[in-house]
Amino acid sequence: MRLFRFAFRAMASEHEIQLCAASEAAARRAARAAIADVQRIEAKYSRYLPDSVTTTINRAAGRDPVAIDAETAALLRYADSCYRLSGGAFDITSGILRRAWDFKRKPPKLPSQAEIDAILPSIGWDAVQWNEHSVRLPRAGMEIDFGGIGKEYAADRAMTLCVDRGVPAALVNLGGDVRVGGPQADGSPWRIGIRDPRREDAAIAMVELTSGAVATSGDYERFIEVDGRRYCHILDPRTGMPVSTWRSASVIAPLCIVAGSCATLAMLSGDRAEAFLQEQGHPYLLVAADGSVRSRGVDA
Repeated sequence: MRLFRFAFRAMASEHEIQLCAASEAAARRAARAAIADVQRIEAKYSRYLPDSVTTTINRAAGRDPVAIDAETAALLRYADSCYRLSGGAFDITSGILRRAWDFKRKPPKLPSQAEIDAILPSIGWDAVQWNEHSVRLPRAGMEIDFGGIGKEYAADRAMTLCVDRGVPAALVNLGGDVRVGGPQADGSPWRIGIRDPRREDAAIAMVELTSGAVATSGDYERFIEVDGRRYCHILDPRTGMPVSTWRSASVIAPLCIVAGSCATLAMLSGDRAEAFLQEQGHPYLLVAADGSVRSRGVDA
Protein backbone atom coordinates (compact mmCIF):
# COMPACT_ATOMS: atom_id res chain seq x y z
CA MET A 1 0.00 0.00 0.00
CA ARG A 2 1.16 3.51 -0.80
CA LEU A 3 -0.10 6.91 0.31
CA PHE A 4 -1.42 9.29 -2.35
CA ARG A 5 -2.48 12.90 -1.82
CA PHE A 6 -4.92 14.92 -3.88
CA ALA A 7 -5.45 18.64 -3.27
CA PHE A 8 -8.37 20.62 -4.66
CA ARG A 9 -10.50 23.69 -4.00
CA ALA A 10 -14.26 23.91 -3.53
CA MET A 11 -16.74 25.66 -1.23
CA ALA A 12 -14.34 28.61 -0.93
CA SER A 13 -11.79 26.43 0.90
CA GLU A 14 -8.67 24.38 0.25
CA HIS A 15 -9.14 20.63 0.63
CA GLU A 16 -7.07 17.45 0.58
CA ILE A 17 -7.79 13.75 0.29
CA GLN A 18 -5.15 11.23 1.37
CA LEU A 19 -5.63 7.65 0.20
CA CYS A 20 -3.82 4.41 0.96
CA ALA A 21 -4.12 2.30 -2.18
CA ALA A 22 -2.37 -0.49 -4.05
CA SER A 23 -1.78 1.66 -7.11
CA GLU A 24 -1.91 5.26 -8.25
CA ALA A 25 -4.64 4.36 -10.73
CA ALA A 26 -6.86 2.99 -7.95
CA ALA A 27 -6.20 6.04 -5.80
CA ARG A 28 -7.01 8.41 -8.66
CA ARG A 29 -10.29 6.65 -9.41
CA ALA A 30 -11.42 6.98 -5.81
CA ALA A 31 -10.19 10.56 -5.46
CA ARG A 32 -11.85 11.58 -8.73
CA ALA A 33 -15.21 10.24 -7.56
CA ALA A 34 -14.91 11.86 -4.12
CA ILE A 35 -13.88 15.26 -5.47
CA ALA A 36 -16.64 15.20 -8.09
CA ASP A 37 -19.20 14.57 -5.36
CA VAL A 38 -17.93 17.45 -3.22
CA GLN A 39 -18.29 19.67 -6.28
CA ARG A 40 -21.77 18.24 -6.93
CA ILE A 41 -22.88 19.09 -3.38
CA GLU A 42 -21.51 22.62 -3.74
CA ALA A 43 -23.34 23.12 -7.04
CA LYS A 44 -26.55 21.72 -5.60
CA TYR A 45 -26.65 23.61 -2.31
CA SER A 46 -24.55 26.78 -2.62
CA ARG A 47 -26.59 29.91 -1.97
CA TYR A 48 -24.22 31.77 -4.30
CA LEU A 49 -25.23 29.86 -7.44
CA PRO A 50 -28.34 30.95 -9.35
CA ASP A 51 -29.56 27.45 -10.23
CA SER A 52 -28.90 25.67 -6.91
CA VAL A 53 -31.62 24.01 -4.84
CA THR A 54 -31.00 26.55 -2.10
CA THR A 55 -31.44 29.53 -4.42
CA THR A 56 -34.60 28.01 -5.90
CA ILE A 57 -36.12 27.57 -2.44
CA ASN A 58 -35.14 31.07 -1.36
CA ARG A 59 -36.53 32.72 -4.50
CA ALA A 60 -39.90 31.12 -3.82
CA ALA A 61 -40.15 32.51 -0.28
CA GLY A 62 -43.64 33.73 0.47
CA ARG A 63 -45.06 31.85 -2.50
CA ASP A 64 -45.56 28.21 -3.44
CA PRO A 65 -43.78 25.12 -2.05
CA VAL A 66 -40.68 23.87 -3.89
CA ALA A 67 -40.33 20.17 -4.69
CA ILE A 68 -37.27 18.51 -3.13
CA ASP A 69 -35.54 15.15 -3.49
CA ALA A 70 -34.65 12.60 -0.81
CA GLU A 71 -31.15 13.99 -0.27
CA THR A 72 -32.45 17.50 0.41
CA ALA A 73 -35.18 16.15 2.67
CA ALA A 74 -32.55 14.27 4.68
CA LEU A 75 -30.51 17.45 5.16
CA LEU A 76 -33.60 19.37 6.24
CA ARG A 77 -34.44 16.58 8.67
CA TYR A 78 -30.96 16.80 10.16
CA ALA A 79 -31.19 20.60 10.39
CA ASP A 80 -34.53 20.20 12.14
CA SER A 81 -32.93 17.85 14.69
CA CYS A 82 -30.15 20.39 15.34
CA TYR A 83 -32.72 23.16 15.78
CA ARG A 84 -34.65 21.16 18.35
CA LEU A 85 -31.55 19.93 20.14
CA SER A 86 -30.24 23.49 20.48
CA GLY A 87 -33.50 25.09 21.57
CA GLY A 88 -33.52 27.21 18.41
CA ALA A 89 -29.88 28.31 18.50
CA PHE A 90 -28.97 26.30 15.38
CA ASP A 91 -31.27 27.68 12.70
CA ILE A 92 -30.61 27.33 8.97
CA THR A 93 -32.86 30.34 8.27
CA SER A 94 -30.47 32.66 10.15
CA GLY A 95 -28.01 33.17 7.28
CA ILE A 96 -29.79 36.39 6.32
CA LEU A 97 -28.10 38.07 9.29
CA ARG A 98 -25.21 38.57 6.87
CA ARG A 99 -27.26 41.49 5.50
CA ALA A 100 -26.44 43.30 8.73
CA TRP A 101 -23.05 41.79 9.54
CA ASP A 102 -20.46 42.52 6.84
CA PHE A 103 -17.22 40.79 7.85
CA LYS A 104 -15.41 41.99 4.71
CA ARG A 105 -16.10 45.70 5.12
CA LYS A 106 -13.06 47.98 5.36
CA PRO A 107 -12.95 49.67 7.77
CA PRO A 108 -15.09 47.32 9.87
CA LYS A 109 -18.38 48.64 11.15
CA LEU A 110 -20.92 47.25 13.58
CA PRO A 111 -24.53 47.07 12.46
CA SER A 112 -27.04 49.15 14.37
CA GLN A 113 -29.57 47.48 16.62
CA ALA A 114 -32.26 48.70 14.24
CA GLU A 115 -30.60 46.87 11.34
CA ILE A 116 -30.49 43.64 13.34
CA ASP A 117 -34.05 44.04 14.61
CA ALA A 118 -35.31 44.49 11.05
CA ILE A 119 -33.96 41.04 10.10
CA LEU A 120 -34.93 38.97 13.15
CA PRO A 121 -38.63 38.57 12.14
CA SER A 122 -37.48 36.79 8.95
CA ILE A 123 -35.65 34.11 10.96
CA GLY A 124 -37.46 31.06 12.26
CA TRP A 125 -37.04 27.45 11.22
CA ASP A 126 -40.16 26.58 13.21
CA ALA A 127 -42.22 28.57 10.69
CA VAL A 128 -40.91 26.66 7.66
CA GLN A 129 -43.40 24.27 6.10
CA TRP A 130 -41.70 21.13 4.90
CA ASN A 131 -42.04 17.38 4.44
CA GLU A 132 -40.21 14.64 2.55
CA HIS A 133 -41.32 16.03 -0.81
CA SER A 134 -41.45 19.83 -0.58
CA VAL A 135 -40.45 22.90 1.41
CA ARG A 136 -42.01 26.34 1.66
CA LEU A 137 -40.64 29.48 3.28
CA PRO A 138 -43.85 31.21 4.41
CA ARG A 139 -42.61 34.80 4.48
CA ALA A 140 -41.09 36.80 1.64
CA GLY A 141 -37.45 37.55 2.41
CA MET A 142 -36.84 34.33 4.32
CA GLU A 143 -33.90 32.14 3.28
CA ILE A 144 -32.32 28.85 4.17
CA ASP A 145 -28.58 28.22 4.12
CA PHE A 146 -26.95 24.79 4.31
CA GLY A 147 -23.54 26.31 5.11
CA GLY A 148 -23.61 25.01 8.68
CA ILE A 149 -23.80 21.35 7.61
CA GLY A 150 -23.00 21.18 3.88
CA LYS A 151 -19.21 20.87 4.01
CA GLU A 152 -19.32 18.26 6.75
CA TYR A 153 -21.94 16.28 4.85
CA ALA A 154 -19.67 16.43 1.80
CA ALA A 155 -16.75 15.04 3.83
CA ASP A 156 -18.84 12.05 4.90
CA ARG A 157 -20.02 11.47 1.35
CA ALA A 158 -16.45 11.65 0.03
CA MET A 159 -15.35 8.99 2.52
CA THR A 160 -18.25 6.74 1.55
CA LEU A 161 -17.28 6.96 -2.12
CA CYS A 162 -13.64 6.13 -1.33
CA VAL A 163 -14.72 3.04 0.64
CA ASP A 164 -17.12 2.00 -2.13
CA ARG A 165 -14.20 2.01 -4.56
CA GLY A 166 -12.14 -0.35 -2.46
CA VAL A 167 -9.80 2.10 -0.74
CA PRO A 168 -8.85 0.48 2.59
CA ALA A 169 -7.83 3.70 4.34
CA ALA A 170 -8.37 7.39 3.69
CA LEU A 171 -8.40 10.83 5.26
CA VAL A 172 -10.71 13.51 3.86
CA ASN A 173 -9.89 17.04 4.97
CA LEU A 174 -12.39 19.64 3.78
CA GLY A 175 -11.13 22.97 5.01
CA GLY A 176 -10.22 21.59 8.44
CA ASP A 177 -13.24 19.31 8.84
CA VAL A 178 -11.73 15.83 8.81
CA ARG A 179 -13.21 12.37 8.26
CA VAL A 180 -11.04 9.26 8.63
CA GLY A 181 -11.69 5.70 7.50
CA GLY A 182 -9.23 2.96 8.44
CA PRO A 183 -5.67 3.15 9.81
CA GLN A 184 -2.72 4.14 7.67
CA ALA A 185 -0.88 1.56 5.60
CA ASP A 186 1.48 0.71 8.46
CA GLY A 187 -1.41 0.26 10.88
CA SER A 188 -0.84 3.54 12.70
CA PRO A 189 -3.63 6.09 13.33
CA TRP A 190 -3.89 9.35 11.46
CA ARG A 191 -2.61 12.32 13.48
CA ILE A 192 -4.82 15.39 13.15
CA GLY A 193 -3.97 18.79 14.57
CA ILE A 194 -6.54 21.03 16.23
CA ARG A 195 -5.68 24.61 15.41
CA ASP A 196 -4.82 27.16 18.06
CA PRO A 197 -7.54 29.79 17.54
CA ARG A 198 -5.04 32.62 17.99
CA ARG A 199 -2.07 31.17 16.06
CA GLU A 200 -2.77 30.18 12.48
CA ASP A 201 0.38 28.08 12.13
CA ALA A 202 0.15 26.23 15.47
CA ALA A 203 -1.83 23.31 16.86
CA ILE A 204 -3.26 23.45 20.36
CA ALA A 205 -3.76 19.67 20.44
CA MET A 206 -3.28 16.52 18.36
CA VAL A 207 -5.78 13.70 18.05
CA GLU A 208 -5.18 10.20 16.68
CA LEU A 209 -7.96 8.50 14.76
CA THR A 210 -8.36 5.27 12.83
CA SER A 211 -12.02 6.05 12.14
CA GLY A 212 -14.48 8.85 12.76
CA ALA A 213 -14.23 12.59 12.38
CA VAL A 214 -13.04 15.76 14.05
CA ALA A 215 -14.40 19.23 13.30
CA THR A 216 -13.82 22.67 14.77
CA SER A 217 -15.98 25.77 14.95
CA GLY A 218 -14.24 28.97 15.97
CA ASP A 219 -14.22 32.74 16.11
CA TYR A 220 -11.13 33.02 13.89
CA GLU A 221 -12.58 32.08 10.50
CA ARG A 222 -14.42 35.34 9.77
CA PHE A 223 -14.51 38.23 12.18
CA ILE A 224 -14.11 41.96 12.64
CA GLU A 225 -12.51 43.89 15.46
CA VAL A 226 -14.03 47.15 16.66
CA ASP A 227 -12.65 49.08 19.63
CA GLY A 228 -10.49 46.12 20.60
CA ARG A 229 -13.36 43.61 20.67
CA ARG A 230 -13.72 40.66 18.31
CA TYR A 231 -17.08 39.96 16.63
CA CYS A 232 -17.15 36.60 14.83
CA HIS A 233 -19.36 35.16 12.09
CA ILE A 234 -21.13 32.66 14.37
CA LEU A 235 -24.35 34.51 15.08
CA ASP A 236 -27.09 33.65 17.55
CA PRO A 237 -30.37 33.70 15.58
CA ARG A 238 -32.30 34.63 18.72
CA THR A 239 -30.40 37.89 19.26
CA GLY A 240 -28.61 38.51 15.97
CA MET A 241 -25.34 38.94 17.88
CA PRO A 242 -22.05 37.01 17.58
CA VAL A 243 -21.14 34.39 20.16
CA SER A 244 -18.37 35.37 22.57
CA THR A 245 -17.95 32.71 25.28
CA TRP A 246 -15.54 30.47 23.36
CA ARG A 247 -12.71 31.00 20.92
CA SER A 248 -13.23 27.55 19.45
CA ALA A 249 -14.93 24.22 19.96
CA SER A 250 -13.60 20.95 18.54
CA VAL A 251 -15.55 17.69 18.63
CA ILE A 252 -14.75 14.08 17.74
CA ALA A 253 -17.67 11.99 16.49
CA PRO A 254 -18.33 9.02 14.18
CA LEU A 255 -19.54 11.30 11.35
CA CYS A 256 -18.20 14.66 10.24
CA ILE A 257 -21.67 16.18 10.04
CA VAL A 258 -22.22 15.24 13.70
CA ALA A 259 -18.81 16.55 14.80
CA GLY A 260 -19.33 19.82 12.92
CA SER A 261 -22.85 20.51 14.10
CA CYS A 262 -21.98 19.66 17.71
CA ALA A 263 -19.00 22.03 17.55
CA THR A 264 -21.22 24.83 16.25
CA LEU A 265 -23.91 24.05 18.82
CA ALA A 266 -21.27 24.24 21.55
CA MET A 267 -20.21 27.70 20.34
CA LEU A 268 -23.86 28.76 20.41
CA SER A 269 -24.48 27.23 23.83
CA GLY A 270 -22.38 29.75 25.74
CA ASP A 271 -21.86 28.71 29.37
CA ARG A 272 -23.76 25.47 28.73
CA ALA A 273 -21.32 24.21 26.09
CA GLU A 274 -19.55 21.68 28.32
CA ALA A 275 -22.79 20.33 29.71
CA PHE A 276 -24.20 20.02 26.19
CA LEU A 277 -21.16 18.14 24.87
CA GLN A 278 -21.09 15.84 27.86
CA GLU A 279 -24.75 15.03 27.24
CA GLN A 280 -23.89 14.11 23.65
CA GLY A 281 -21.05 11.86 24.83
CA HIS A 282 -18.45 13.02 22.29
CA PRO A 283 -14.81 13.87 23.11
CA TYR A 284 -14.23 17.63 22.87
CA LEU A 285 -11.83 20.48 23.36
CA LEU A 286 -13.05 24.00 24.15
CA VAL A 287 -10.92 27.12 24.17
CA ALA A 288 -12.51 29.85 26.30
CA ALA A 289 -12.46 33.57 25.58
CA ASP A 290 -9.61 33.98 28.08
CA GLY A 291 -7.53 31.26 26.36
CA SER A 292 -8.08 28.55 28.95
CA VAL A 293 -8.74 25.04 27.69
CA ARG A 294 -11.41 22.59 28.80
CA SER A 295 -11.55 19.11 27.35
CA ARG A 296 -12.70 15.55 27.72
CA GLY A 297 -11.09 12.74 25.77
CA VAL A 298 -8.66 15.12 24.04
CA ASP A 299 -5.20 15.91 25.42
CA ALA A 300 -4.26 19.56 25.00
